[in-house]
Amino acid sequence: MKIAILGHSGSGKSTLARQLGEKYGLPVLHLDRIQFRPGWVETTREEKREKLTAFLDAHPGGWVIDGNYMKICAERRFAEADRILYLDFPRRICLFRVLRRWRMYRGVTRPDMGEGCEEKVDLEFLRWVLRDGRTPEKLAEFRGVERRYPAKFRHFVSPKQLEKELEL
Repeated sequence: MKIAILGHSGSGKSTLARQLGEKYGLPVLHLDRIQFRPGWVETTREEKREKLTAFLDAHPGGWVIDGNYMKICAERRFAEADRILYLDFPRRICLFRVLRRWRMYRGVTRPDMGEGCEEKVDLEFLRWVLRDGRTPEKLAEFRGVERRYPAKFRHFVSPKQLEKELEL
């Protein structure tokens, strides 16, 4: 089984990826882990593409990948995926989860982040969670994936719906 997880910051993509990886015995790739080098230095698009391609090539039998990154092997990911799960939770839930995660991991690197990228919350990130990550253009990207892959696309609007449908 191959599962791609999309969604807004703070929606629980990485947590869901870990849960599904454990449940189905699948390798998990958190795209945030390949996004940054230590100290929050962004990797190049080519480096990200190489790492993601290597992961896909190494796991033809199944995987779970969480993260949006629509410019990095997105078509291959979605074409190969058996399921595409989109976590479209309200801003207040995502903000609460971001702040809870920050309290939990403040000053350390959480398991789904790149090495040396300590958990942080700043004004720019809060703006992303509440506004910039939900622009009409960003939302159109998700709808585009849904249009291209309707048979395997699932749109979840609440954590309860997700838990009920996936039996977590």
